[in-house]
Amino acid sequence: MYQTTAALRTAFLEYFGKNEHQVVDSSSLVPVNDPTLLFTNAGMNQFKDVFLGEDKRSYTRATSSQRCVRAGGKHNDLDNVGYTARHHTFFEMLGNFSFGDYFKREAIGFAWNFLTQELKIPKERLCVTIYETDDEAYDIWTKEIGVPAENLIRIGDNKGAPYASDNFWQMGDTGPCGPCSEIFYDHGDHIWGGRPGTPEEDGDRFIEIWNIVFMQYNRQANGDMLPLPKPSVDTGMGIERIAAIMQGVHSNYEIDIFQALIKKTAEILGVTDLENKSLRVISDHIRSCAFLIADGVMPSNEGRGYVLRRIIRRAVRHGNKLGATDSFFYKLVPTLIEVMGDAAKGLVETQAIVEKSLKAEEEQFARTLERGLGMLDAALNTLKGEILDGETAFKLYDTYGFPVDLTADVCRERNITVDEAGFEAAMAEQRRRAQAAGQFDTDYNESLKIDEESTFSGYTDLVANGKITAIYKAGEPVTEITAGEDAVIILDTTPFYGESGGQCGDSGILSVDGIEFVVKDTQKYGQAVGHLGALKGGSLKLGQDVVASVNKQLRHRTELNHSVTHLLHAALRQLLGTHVTQKGSLVDPERLRFDFSHFEAVKPEELKAVEDLVNTQIRRNHELSAQVMSIDAAKEQGAMALFGEKYSDEVRVVTMGDFSIELCGGTHVGRTGDIGLFKLTSEGGIAAGVRRIEAVTGAAAMEFIAAQKTELDKAAKLLKADSNSVVTKLKAQLDRTKQLEKELSQLKDKLAAATSADLAGDAQDVNGIKVLIKKLDGVEPGALRGLLDELKQKLGSGIVVLGIAGDAKVNLIVGVTKDLTAKVKAGELVASIASKVGGKGGGRPDMAQAGGNQPENLDGALSEVLPWLQERLG
Repeated sequence: MYQTTAALRTAFLEYFGKNEHQVVDSSSLVPVNDPTLLFTNAGMNQFKDVFLGEDKRSYTRATSSQRCVRAGGKHNDLDNVGYTARHHTFFEMLGNFSFGDYFKREAIGFAWNFLTQELKIPKERLCVTIYETDDEAYDIWTKEIGVPAENLIRIGDNKGAPYASDNFWQMGDTGPCGPCSEIFYDHGDHIWGGRPGTPEEDGDRFIEIWNIVFMQYNRQANGDMLPLPKPSVDTGMGIERIAAIMQGVHSNYEIDIFQALIKKTAEILGVTDLENKSLRVISDHIRSCAFLIADGVMPSNEGRGYVLRRIIRRAVRHGNKLGATDSFFYKLVPTLIEVMGDAAKGLVETQAIVEKSLKAEEEQFARTLERGLGMLDAALNTLKGEILDGETAFKLYDTYGFPVDLTADVCRERNITVDEAGFEAAMAEQRRRAQAAGQFDTDYNESLKIDEESTFSGYTDLVANGKITAIYKAGEPVTEITAGEDAVIILDTTPFYGESGGQCGDSGILSVDGIEFVVKDTQKYGQAVGHLGALKGGSLKLGQDVVASVNKQLRHRTELNHSVTHLLHAALRQLLGTHVTQKGSLVDPERLRFDFSHFEAVKPEELKAVEDLVNTQIRRNHELSAQVMSIDAAKEQGAMALFGEKYSDEVRVVTMGDFSIELCGGTHVGRTGDIGLFKLTSEGGIAAGVRRIEAVTGAAAMEFIAAQKTELDKAAKLLKADSNSVVTKLKAQLDRTKQLEKELSQLKDKLAAATSADLAGDAQDVNGIKVLIKKLDGVEPGALRGLLDELKQKLGSGIVVLGIAGDAKVNLIVGVTKDLTAKVKAGELVASIASKVGGKGGGRPDMAQAGGNQPENLDGALSEVLPWLQERLG
C-alpha cells in the first residue's frame, strides 16, 4: 500500500479532501507578484496573501502538493545535492492549511492520524518537538494524542535571539509568525544520530518528516508580538522523505522516482556502477531543470535563468565525468514524465520546448568549455609563479560555468595549484549577494492594508454611482481631503478597472456637486479598487456619494489592444506551435506588448502570416462572450491561463468565436470587428527563449501605416523614383557603392605597394636580420594589413613594426617572416608595445595587431622596440 510516490501524493490529497480541505493545484515555481522570492520554496507561498489578509478565498481549508526549488537565494542546497541522503534542488511539499478555521488541536490530529492510521507508521518510531513555551501544544500531544512525554521535546531559542528557534517560524522580519511542532521518524539504531536537541541531532537516524506551523502572532518592526485576529495553520511534509519511509529505504535517492532516473541515466551513458554520486546529481537536476523550463524560466546570465543555467551545467559536468561524449541530459525528460505521474501534467504539455531548451544549453556549454579553456590557457601563459589566483578561477566558474575541479586538473598538468581559499572567498561573496536578493525583506506591516471591498461595474457601465469608503493620503487613512491634495480613494462600487493582467488602470473623474477628483491611475489593493489622483477644488469626505466616470476614449483604445492580444496569442500557437505561451503583456491606450516563449527569431514570412491571421479573425467579426465558471470547468473547455496571474475558484472565461478562449478578468470590445486593424511594429528577443511582439490597433494602426508611407515617399524622392520602384533603385545604388568600394580597395593596395617600396629601404640590420620600425602618417588603419604583407615580401626575411597615431587612438601591427618566428613571436612583441600606449592585443606568431588610447606615447613605445629585439636576437 502506498509503495509509489505517486500513490502517496494521491493518498495525502484524498485524505485532506475527505476532511473538507479544498485540493489546490501546485502553483508555478516562479512566484507570482513576489519579488522577495527567487523560486517557490514552500507550500505556503501561493497562500501568502491569504495569510496576510490581502486575499480572500472561497474556502478556509486547503491542501496541496507544491513543487519547490531550493537552488538560489536564502534557500540554496545546490552544493550538497547528490552527496547527502536528503538534499535536493527540486522537491514536492505536501501541505494542509487553515485560514482562520481550525488551529492546533485539529492540525495535530490530522497529521498524527494520517501518519499512524492511513500510512500505518508505528507510533513508537515517531517523536515530536514543540516550541519551549508552547504548553497548549504540549497538552494536546500528551493528553489528547497520547504521545509519551519522553517522546516530546521542547526546543527553545537556539539560534541566538528571541524567537530564533528551530521551532518558531516567521514569514520575514515582520508579519505572521508563531511556534511550530515537528514530527521526526526514527530510521533505527543501525544509523548514527540522536534526537533533536541532542549533540548528535545532525545525524541521519532521526529525520524530520512533518512541520506544523501555528501562525498566531503578527511581529512588528520593533519586535512586539501582537496576536493575530484569526490564527492559522501552515504545514509541510516532503514527499521524498515520507516515500523513503514507506518504501523501506533510508536515502531519498533510493525511492522509486530517483531509481528510475538513475537507471535511465546509467543506460544512456553506459554506466554500470549505480551508486556513483554523479548519477544522483543528474537525477535530481533533471527534475528542477525540466519543471523550471515548463514554468517559463529559460537559461540566461541573470536572475532565475542564471540559476537554471548553473544547475544544467552542473548536471552536464557530472555527465562528462561519467564519460558522456554527446548531449544526453534532455533524453531523461520522458522518464521523468512517466515517474512523476499526475504531478507532470504541465510537463507533458511543454515536453518539446523543455527537451529543446536542455539540448541547446548542453550544446552551448560544450562551446563554452572551449572558450573557458582558452581563457585559462592565456592566464597560465602570463602567470608569474606557481599559483593561479582564486579570482581568476572564480571568474572562469562564474562567467563561463567552468568547474573549479576542471581548472585544477588543467593547472595540475603544468605543476600549478589553484588558490582555493581565494576561490572560496569569491564564492562566499557571491552567495552573500544571492542571499541578500532572496530574503524576505519586506515589512508586511508597512504596505498599504485596505480591508474594504469594491464591486466592479465596469464591464457594462463606464459611469456609476459610488460611496467613498476609505481615503488614503501619503499612505495613511484620513477622513477628508481638500483642493490640491493627492490621495487614493476607495469606492464601494466603481466602473474603473484596476491595473491587472497586463491591462493598465483606468483614468477619469470622480465628481460631486461640481467638485472633481481627477483620477490618473487605478490600482487594486486586495479586494479594494483604489483611484489615484488629485482633487481640483473643494473637499471630499469619507462616506460621500460620487459619480465615477471613466475616460471612455482611453478605455476603448485599451480594449482594442487587450482583445487583440488574445487573437495574437491564439495565432502564434496555431502558426508557431503549442509550445508558445504568454510570458507577460502590457496593454494601454497607445499600444500592446506581448511576450511569449519561442526559441528563435520569428521569420518575416511567419510574422506576416501571424498578422494576416489576426486580421482575418478581426474581419470575421466574432462576438466576444464572457462567462464566469469554476476553474475546473474552464480548464475542461480548454481555456488558457495567463502567465503570472493568480486565479480564484470562480474565473471569467473570454471566448472569441471558435478561435480563442482564455481566462481573463480584463475588459474587451463587443466584437472583434471593433478592433478594425492590427499592425505589428516590432519583434525581438528579450531573454533566452522569450520573444516580444509590439503592435498597434485601430486608428493607431492606420497612423502607423500612414507614417511608413510618408517615409517611403521620402526615400523614393531621394532616389529619384516612385514608391513602386524604390527597391529596384536602392539595389542599383548599393551595387554601385559596392563597385566603388572595390575600386577604392584596389587603389589602396596599389598605394601600399608604392609606399612599401619606399619604406623597405629604411630597414635596419640587427645581428644580420632586417628590422623595419615605422610610425606612419596619412595611412588608413584598414590599409595596414596589406602594407605589412607587401613589406614582408620585399624584405624576404625580417621583422616589421608599424604604428599609426590618430585622435585618441593607436593602431599597431607587427609582422615576422616565418623563418624567424622561433626567435621572435609577433604576438609577444605587439603586446609589449601596446602596454606602453594604453592598450592590448595579440595574434599569430607571424602577424599580430593591437590598439591603444595613448597616441602621445607612440614615439616612446616604438623607440623601445629596437632594444627589445636586440636582446632576443643577440
